[in-house]
Amino acid sequence: MHIEHFREYCMAKPGTTEELPFDADTLVFKVCGKMYALCSLSAYAQGIALKCDPERAIELREQYPQVQPGYHMSKVHWNTVLPEAGLPDTLLQQWIDDSYAFVVAKLTKAQQDTLALP
Repeated sequence: MHIEHFREYCMAKPGTTEELPFDADTLVFKVCGKMYALCSLSAYAQGIALKCDPERAIELREQYPQVQPGYHMSKVHWNTVLPEAGLPDTLLQQWIDDSYAFVVAKLTKAQQDTLALP
């Protein structure tokens, strides 16, 4: 998945904002102020970070060589995925969906209601 497709896919999610809170190179996607995905603008192929259920994170790392523990992130909740290493876009999109859903599930009911999710 190319970086433009990654960005478009994330931005299509309800309530998503994009920010550069750390530096001019690290693009972060948030829902209601909570991060669910991030990547380097200059080194996108080196990995995108996606939040993940801890048990599922381990499963994915064991099943896919393109999935590694979160780089500079909590290894418990974050995976680094190599987006240009031969993974089908549909699989990467599913993991983005899972990351978004994982974060949304932790939001307050009031915050969830503002998203108008189906």
